Amino acid sequence: MNVNEENTQPYMQSLSSLLNKLQHDGYTEDFRVTTLGLQAPGNDEKFWTPADVKVVNFYRFEGPSSPEDEEVVYVLETADGVKGTLTDAYGPNADPYVTEFLKDFGTFPKKGSHS
Repeated sequence: MNVNEENTQPYMQSLSSLLNKLQHDGYTEDFRVTTLGLQAPGNDEKFWTPADVKVVNFYRFEGPSSPEDEEVVYVLETADGVKGTLTDAYGPNADPYVTEFLKDFGTFPKKGSHS
């Protein structure tokens, strides 16, 4: 997978290398979105609303042969300090729950490389 941004850092060459870098930087939760809100694995009772979450950064990856293989990684931090990532398909294959959750954020600026 090639990153769709100008970043040329080694960790930006693949989705897995980016996720490894982010984990190393403390973004350890692999968030998911349900009908109740954002959730971290292993915590079936805690849900965050968009008001409780900050999008720190995001990265978009394109598949090697098809735009339909695009993915986006959102780097998130909750108001109570939980850090993690949320990965989703990009475009028409995006998860509708993720799309609905993130629409309340409006637009968020893309930061440069994640250091």
